[in-house]
Amino acid sequence: MRVGLLSREYPPDVYGGAGVHVEFLARELRRLVDLEVHCWGEVTPREKSEGVLRHRPWSALDGGNDALRTFSVDLSMAGALAGRDLVHSHTWYANLAGHVAKLLHGVPHVMTAHSLEPLRPWKAEQLGGGYALSSWAERTAIEAADAVIAVSAAMRADVLDCYPALDPARVHVVHNGIDTTLYRPDPGTDALARVGLDPDRPYVLFVGRITRQKGVPHLLRAVRDIDPAAQVVLCAGAPDTPEIDREFRELFEELSRARDGVHWIPRMLPRPEVIQLLTHATVFVCPSVYEPLGIVNLEAMACGTPVVASRVGGIPEVVEDGRTGVLVPVDEGAENDKNDNDDNDDNDDNDESFAKGLARALDAVIGDPAAARRMGEAGRERAVDEFGWDAVARRTVRLYEEILEQA
Repeated sequence: MRVGLLSREYPPDVYGGAGVHVEFLARELRRLVDLEVHCWGEVTPREKSEGVLRHRPWSALDGGNDALRTFSVDLSMAGALAGRDLVHSHTWYANLAGHVAKLLHGVPHVMTAHSLEPLRPWKAEQLGGGYALSSWAERTAIEAADAVIAVSAAMRADVLDCYPALDPARVHVVHNGIDTTLYRPDPGTDALARVGLDPDRPYVLFVGRITRQKGVPHLLRAVRDIDPAAQVVLCAGAPDTPEIDREFRELFEELSRARDGVHWIPRMLPRPEVIQLLTHATVFVCPSVYEPLGIVNLEAMACGTPVVASRVGGIPEVVEDGRTGVLVPVDEGAENDKNDNDDNDDNDDNDESFAKGLARALDAVIGDPAAARRMGEAGRERAVDEFGWDAVARRTVRLYEEILEQA
C-alpha cells in the first residue's frame, strides 16, 4: 500500500501537537506501508531518499496572506502525489492538498482532525480574511473525505456538531499516542540548572504555545495565588498575534513582581530538556479552553508527573481525575474564549472562578507529595498501557485497508 502523508509540520519543524502526531505516526507507518511524507520546508538529499518531500509557498505570494500561501503549498503537494494509493492529511494546512489529490488522482482521502476552525474563531486575529479561507478549506475537505479520524471521542462529537452534513459512519476515533521509550523519567538535572531552578523547591510546569486556545492568561492569573514556595516554569513561545503576546508579557511582568521563582523560557527547548523538566516537575498544568486531546498531557504522564488540566474536549479521555491528575471545570466565561473575544462582567467573574479552581488544584497536588507520587506512577502506567504509537499506527492502517476495499 502506497500512502502519502500530508502535513505542514515535520521534524525538525515541529511546534505543536499535530506535528508531534505526524512525526511518530510516520515512524510507525513506515514499518507497515510504503510511505511518502509531504510537508513544508527545504528537503535534504537524505530526506528525499527516505521518502520525505518538502514544499514551499510560491514566491509570487511572498508577503501575501498566509492562507493563500498555504494553498500554494497544497497545490504543489497535490501535484506530487501521483502513484499513491491513498492520501492522509493533517490540519487545514494540508487538508486542501488531500482533497485536490483525491480529485486529481482518483484516490481516497483520509484526514485527521486535530482541531476545528469553527471552534477557533480567535484565529481570525492571526489570519485576518485568511480565516474564512482556512475555514472553507477545512469544510470542503472534511465533507468530501472518505474517512475522518478524530483524535478523541469528544473530538468526534465536535466534528459531527460542526459539520452535520457529514455521515457519522465516516468519522472514526483513533487517539493520539506517546512514545514511552522516549518520554520516560530522566533523573538528570542539567536542564533544570540551566533554567536556574532551585532544586529544593517544588515547581509547576507549563509547556505550550502562547494562544488563546491554551488558556495561558488564565494560568498566569491562577499561579499568583498558589503556595509561595512553588516555582513556576513557563515554556511558552510562538504567540499567535502581537495582541496575545502583549497580554502575556504584561501578565508575566505582573506575576514576576508579585512572587519570586517565576521562569519564562520563550524558545522551543530540545526534547531531552523538556523531558527533564517534565520529569522533575511537581505538577504539570494544562489550562486549555479548547483541546481535542492534548498530547502534552500524555508526555507529562509518561514522565511520571501528575497533571492538573481543564476539563474540556478530549482531556478527560487522557487524564483520569483523581488517579493520574486533577481536572478543573472550565466555567462559561473561560469557554467563551472559543466563541468570541468580547469582555463583560460575567465573563470576568467566570474567568476568575476558573483561575481560582486551577490554583486550588495546583495547591492540592503540591501540598500532598505522596498523592502526587501515586498520580505520577499511575499516569506513567496508563500512558504505557493505552497510548503506544505502534497501536495507533496499526489502527490507522486497518482503516486505510477498509477504505481501499470500499473504493
